[in-house]
Amino acid sequence: MKLTRRGHYSVKALLDLSLRPGYGPESVSAIATRQDLPAPYLEKLLIEMRRAGLVESIRGSKGGYQLARSPAQISLGQILEAVGETIEPLGRHHPDPDRVEDWVTFSLWNRLHQKLKEALYSITLEDLYYDTRSWQAAQGEESSFVV
Repeated sequence: MKLTRRGHYSVKALLDLSLRPGYGPESVSAIATRQDLPAPYLEKLLIEMRRAGLVESIRGSKGGYQLARSPAQISLGQILEAVGETIEPLGRHHPDPDRVEDWVTFSLWNRLHQKLKEALYSITLEDLYYDTRSWQAAQGEESSFVV
């Protein structure tokens, strides 16, 4: 599975929001600057994630976006689903009923798809946060958090 730009940017943005003290609001431009993302595109993704209930938007001069739930309650699968990512293995492929090897391949890909889906929905934003922090600590990096 390859993560598209859409999925990658969405995960980066929510990881960035998970760093906010008390998960308070952050402007699109601040997130975009820190994560080196195009702000207009990021805004569209955040709107989609707001509709999915992953983030909330706060109006006003101190407003912006913030997580709607704790990082432990937001899975990678939910983030990808919110922005329309799909992990379907074979699309609309239908095996040839006369070819056994088609059914074996089809069955294998369906099983792999189910395992991948389970993994994506079991990995939380909190898990990704700690994985990234562990890697940064191993590299001796203390400051910036760019995914």
